[in-house]
Amino acid sequence: MSSARVFSWSGAISVLLLAGVALAGDSAAVPGLGPATWYPSWDLGLGLNSGTVSAVLAVAAVLGAVAVVAGLRAVGGSFLAPRQVLIAVVAAVAVLTLLPPLGSADHLSYLAYGRIAAAGDDPYVEDPAAWRDGTDPVAGAVQPPWQHTTSVYGPVATAAQALPAWAGDGSLRLTVWIWQIFCGLAFLAVALTLDRLTRGDPAARARTWVLWTLNPLLLGQIVLGGHLDVISVAFAIGAIALASRRPALAGVLIGAAVGSKITFGLFALAILWGLRHRPWPELARHLGVMASAGLAVLVPVHLWTGWHTYDRLSAASSQVSLATPWRLVTNQLDPVFGSVVRDVVGPLSMALGAVLVVLLLRRLRAHPTGISGDTETAAMARAAFALAAGWLLMTPYSLPWYDSMVWAPLALLAPTLLDGALLARLFVLVLAYVPGRVVGMSVQVEEITLGFRKSVAPWLELAVIVTVVVWTCLRWKDFRASATPDDEEQRRSSASLAPGSTDSTPARPTE
Repeated sequence: MSSARVFSWSGAISVLLLAGVALAGDSAAVPGLGPATWYPSWDLGLGLNSGTVSAVLAVAAVLGAVAVVAGLRAVGGSFLAPRQVLIAVVAAVAVLTLLPPLGSADHLSYLAYGRIAAAGDDPYVEDPAAWRDGTDPVAGAVQPPWQHTTSVYGPVATAAQALPAWAGDGSLRLTVWIWQIFCGLAFLAVALTLDRLTRGDPAARARTWVLWTLNPLLLGQIVLGGHLDVISVAFAIGAIALASRRPALAGVLIGAAVGSKITFGLFALAILWGLRHRPWPELARHLGVMASAGLAVLVPVHLWTGWHTYDRLSAASSQVSLATPWRLVTNQLDPVFGSVVRDVVGPLSMALGAVLVVLLLRRLRAHPTGISGDTETAAMARAAFALAAGWLLMTPYSLPWYDSMVWAPLALLAPTLLDGALLARLFVLVLAYVPGRVVGMSVQVEEITLGFRKSVAPWLELAVIVTVVVWTCLRWKDFRASATPDDEEQRRSSASLAPGSTDSTPARPTE
């Protein structure tokens, strides 16, 4: 069987298995949405046991990873036609948005915050479980362990969460379905943006189909999972696509991305990196327009939510998730030194992340991308990948759906060992968080999944970090060059924009 057929069949079966678990209804993977209604989200209420659910999700993850590997092998040869890809992704997203989200209960927290905000109250202060005495059908549906947790998301995210909460008018199922539509449309927007950026290179275009558009792991995590991250990625990758030509619109989009999840400020840094070779007057004007547009988004929404919007971030910064390598450190040192260990881990992880970003930037400086003729956008894509990967690999708190921020820029880069390393990371995290919820598991399932999450996944994630670091240093001697082809090409493009240029048609990144 050809790689293309393995990709198609493995991917389709993986998505169908995920959809089947969601369709079955309330389980250890799928939070219940109450009585059935004639409108979505639809489920059959079969009540599958946690062992069955976990086994099916594990098989789906394996098939999803196999599909990505096969797809990468098929790129450059006989592959799917664009029309087939369009039909497949629209069908997949349409089906998944009709079903209850699975893999976590985060969507219920999002919508509780939206419900509170839509009612004119403050989701950064109000306890969801206690709001309206715990009787609200949406806010009262928040699942353990987050029932008493106030919002940690930015004001743009709160506004996005408030819209389906307002439109759902107190119906949990309808509210969840509208949120799922938002997530599905955001996923398709990213797919379209990546496709347009690589349209001039058939192999690069096919690569975006494999790594994003038809990636079963991502479809399961951020579309069926209903995670806010996909909306943030849509804003951020849209900003990168437009930043060199349309600074005002790019500023609005990057402002929206940062205002939804603050970590997407990394993409703003990537834009600055890509524009760095422009002449100073041109650069100042361009960034002035972009910054003004971004502030036009950020200032009003922060005035709306107030100065306390990010109060919980300081507390959240000390958290260490079970599947990260930092857990190996805290497990040993917490009993001896107490909470001071968490206070050190945060700054240390940021410092190591910054080092890894520098290593990746230098290693990828001249690395080809699928973006034809636009050196600035290509540099932004490389920088976005380096910044996102540096943060994700080193942060003490990471969950599978967080990886969506690195897969979009990765899809724009030419193939490297990083494809396999980041696929391994995502696959391990997906397996580590099967079935997903913290309730509804049998004793045996809990022992297996928590055992893998605590004792196996951190070591595998550490192996991924070591692999990436070693890869960045394999050609260290090449970094001594004072300039690279990429830098020289950008300087020539920028120089042609300078006053006094003899070229009557200044070179600019192409549309």
